[in-house]
Amino acid sequence: MKAVKMRELAAAEIAARIKELEEERFRLRFRRATEPLEDPLRLRVIRKDIARLKTVLREKAAGAAAGR
Repeated sequence: MKAVKMRELAAAEIAARIKELEEERFRLRFRRATEPLEDPLRLRVIRKDIARLKTVLREKAAGAAAGR
């Protein structure tokens, strides 16, 4: 998901999406330990999406604190 699309989401939606991605990341990491993954790149994509979402969430919090 692009950061532009992420910025359009509400804070609650962003938090829910972060939780979903963290759960998926956990499942993939667990599966990777027991068997080879079909798409090992998916782990990197998920990790970066989580980081982007957390960044957007911090931007929204900072913007609200600044009075924007």
